[in-house]
This record gives sequence, C-alpha cells and structure tokens, in this order.
Amino acid sequence: MKALIVDDEKHVRDAIRLLVEWERYGIDEVFEAPEGESAIRIIEAERPDIVFTDMRMPVMSGVELLEWIHRHRPQAKTIVISGHDDFDFVRHTVKYGGMDYILKPIDEGELNEALAKAVQSWHKENEARKQNQIRSIEINRIKPAYWDKLFSGLIEEAGKYESFAEHFEREFRVAAKPETGRTAVMSIDTLPRFIRDKFGSHLDLLFFSLTNIANEVLQRDRSGYAFRHWNSPHELVVVCWHSPETLEDRIRGINEGIRFVLGGSLDAGIGTMQPFPGGLKDSYREALAALRQRNLLETPGRMLHYGAGQPQRFMPLPFSRFEADFRSALLSAREDQIESVTDQWIAAIEPLSSITAEQMELWNHEYTVFKSRCIGEFLPDEESASPLVPQDADSPIFPLDDSGRLSLRLLRDEVARDLIRLSVMLTKLAQRERNIISDIADYIERHYHEEMTLQHISDRFYLSREYISRRFKQEFGENISDYIARVRIEKAKQLLLSPNLRIAQIAEIIGYQDEKYFSKVFKKMVGQSPNEYRKKHERTGE
Repeated sequence: MKALIVDDEKHVRDAIRLLVEWERYGIDEVFEAPEGESAIRIIEAERPDIVFTDMRMPVMSGVELLEWIHRHRPQAKTIVISGHDDFDFVRHTVKYGGMDYILKPIDEGELNEALAKAVQSWHKENEARKQNQIRSIEINRIKPAYWDKLFSGLIEEAGKYESFAEHFEREFRVAAKPETGRTAVMSIDTLPRFIRDKFGSHLDLLFFSLTNIANEVLQRDRSGYAFRHWNSPHELVVVCWHSPETLEDRIRGINEGIRFVLGGSLDAGIGTMQPFPGGLKDSYREALAALRQRNLLETPGRMLHYGAGQPQRFMPLPFSRFEADFRSALLSAREDQIESVTDQWIAAIEPLSSITAEQMELWNHEYTVFKSRCIGEFLPDEESASPLVPQDADSPIFPLDDSGRLSLRLLRDEVARDLIRLSVMLTKLAQRERNIISDIADYIERHYHEEMTLQHISDRFYLSREYISRRFKQEFGENISDYIARVRIEKAKQLLLSPNLRIAQIAEIIGYQDEKYFSKVFKKMVGQSPNEYRKKHERTGE
C-alpha cells in the first residue's frame, strides 16, 4: 500500500512519518506534498491508498483537495489532521468521505487508531471491488452466450420473445417493440482457408472475433444483433430491427471489418423484411435458402437476396455415376486406382460454371452414405467398423483456396486422400479379423481334446459368440462346431490305425466322454462306424 502526507509544515509531515507504524499496516511507500496542487500530481502519478491532509494550506486548501479526491480517486481513504476545531472543516471532511478528523498536536495512539480504521475500510472495499470485477467479467463472458441462445430460439419460435421482451428492450435500448425485422446468414464454411488455418480447431475463438466485429457495426446505431446460431454452429446470423431495409449497408460494414481484422470476407444470404418477431423465422429461412445458392467457384463477400432472379436449375454433382468404380477401387486397396477414379469424377465436374453450396451438401451426403455402405459391406461387424464410420456428416467438405473459392484440385486431393486412408484401414482391420479367426482355428487344432464350446472360445478371445460364429463360417465355410468335430474325427482316424487302442480310449483321447456318441458322430461324418473303418484299413494295410 501507499500513503501520502499533505501539509505545508514540514515538522508536521516529519511527525506523522515518525509516529505511524507503517509496516504494521502494510504500507511500504510514503510520499509528501506541501499543498493541494502538488498532492494532486502525486496522486495521479502514484495512486496512494491513504491520504493524510491538513485543511488550511496555500495554493489549494484541504477542502478543495478532499473534493478532488472524492471525484477522481474515491477509493483512497482520507484522514484530516488540522489545527482548527472548525465545524465547517469537519462537515466537509464527512461530506467528502474522510475517515477521521484529528486535531493538532497529534496524539500517536489516536493517529494509529485512525489509520487502522482507514486501512481496514480500504481492504474491505478493495475486496468488494475485486468481487464486483470478477462478477462483471463473468457476466460479460456469459452475456453473449445468453443472447446467442435467446436469438437462436427466436428465429425458431417467435413466441419465446414475450418471455424476454422487457430485457431485450432494456439491453438494446429499444423504446418499443420493433414493427419489422430482417435477417442475414453468413457461414464460415466458405471462409478463406488461411483464416481457418489460423484458428485451427478453435472455432469458438473465431466466432468470438466475428461476432465482435459484426456487433461493433450494428451497435453504432443500435440496429440489430449478430450471434452464433446454436443449432447450426457454422452460421453467423444477423437480426436487424432498426431500418431493416438498409441491412445490406450493415453487411458491407461487417465484411469491411472482417477484411480489416482477418483478411477475408463472408457471403451473406439475406431474407425479406418480416413482422417482428413473428416473421423472423421466415426471414431466416429465406436468408439460408439464398445462401445455399451461392456459387462456390466465385470469390466470397457477395450478398445473395432471397427470390432475386431466376432460380438456378439444380444439377447434382455426378457422384452416383462413379460409385461402382469408387467401390472397386476401394476394394482393390490400390492407390493408383483410387486416384484414377477420383480424377475421372473431377473431370466430369470441371465443365460446370457454377457449383452451389446446396450441390456440395448433397454430394457430401451421398459421399458419406457411400463410405458407410462400403464399411458395412467390407466389415459387417459393428464393433470393428465403428472407428471408420463418419462422425460429422453434417459438416460438408468445402476445400477452399486462399481467396475463399472452391478448389477442385483440393477437392480431388482431399477425396483421394480420404479414400486411400479408408482403404488402408479397411485392409488392416480385415487382415486383423482374418488373423483372429486363424488364431481360433489354430487353438482348436491344439486343444481339440479338451472341452470345447463356443462360449469357451468367446471367453478365451474376448469376442462375442455371434461374431465368432459368423466370421468363422465366412472364412472356413462351415460352423465352428462342425470344424471342431472334423478336427477330432481326423485325429480319430489316425488313432484307429493303432490296434492296441480300444474305441473307448480313442473317444476319450479326442474329447468325447461317451463312446456311443463318438461312434454316432464318426459314422455321420465318415459314413462308417469306427470299427468298420478300422477293419477296412487293417485289410488294405493303409
């Protein structure tokens, strides 16, 4: 803490320095001033927390200094030390927040008691200031999320407005409910690549920057509010209720701000003017529909109005024509085939003069379905396939160049790379599954004589019985129980060639406790009983 002693008499300043136990109160710097004006300069430069002041001084009196401190440094605690028992002085001390009024000559105990009270009051108020600052920071941090949520709900269901109408009018200083409103939608899906790379995966930080830029423009004339749509997290939505017919001017201002701060701009879909708040839902949908018709081959920063001009004839990207070729290339696990089919697909796209966001969204859906279908076909087991199933099918692939235009070259590279990665993973997983099934077969070959059930194998290899049964039949063409029986019978055939072993012994050796059951299984699989098989091979000598 810091303290300032203001008195035109040096011996009084020296006495205060000597009588106060500074360290006890946490005061490590003490300044001096002979009158009010020089005291103000010190207060502005050093910002002391405690000020001792005389009342009658040349140039600027203590009364004037108290009044200045009260206006400009109200958190400082003041203690008046005066040689005059004057009611007006005491009244001014109280009026301007003085903690105490001490008469000269100075009493040491009285001085330290006054200082202790002032320091305690300063600490109490300082803690309150800190808490208020923390609360203010939290409120300022939460407030945008609060309004984002309310406005996101408003463009979905207008009836929610009544629940926060009063708060809305107070927050945005709207004298009465606006009569009309209009919305614009700006999507970061077409933000230039270098800006997306700058923020990486920190989309929250990107939207914090975008909404701040947009709201700085809108708040100049309190014309509206920009927010991140909670249900479509890639959308920046602008709602304009003051002079909504000039929304285009605000969008231009927002894009100028984005270009200045980030170096790029965004396309904006603009809806029509509608009643506020009931028509905002329709205006938002119009703006979104207009935005989906933007030509991704053009540089972003344009405004697209709902209903302007003739609607374009919708042409889906020709992905379905190449789906069988993509599937064969994926199955081949050959990079050159995958890249060749991708090149053919891109060659079919290149003549198009316009590719809209709607076309890309449909292609993205087709592509995601295609991959899921291939995964399900190659790896029918859900558990094995789950790491490969696309998790973010709602986020379309818009590979953009540095100017923000759709790059067919980057699209080609991204699709080829994605399918090659998928092919490699499918091959590895399929090989791993084949290896596991082979391990199960080897285990049966070594342990055929033990009790062997599907549940036992399931527990041994940590796989479900259903999965083992299905995959085993796919690999070996027979049920696992038939495979176990066949292995046992093949071993029995070898043992039957030894005349010293009885049939019952052989049955027990290969894992059958019941001789009759063994004989029944043997005859079913070989077409002869064990005895008939033995006698036949004794005669032939085989």
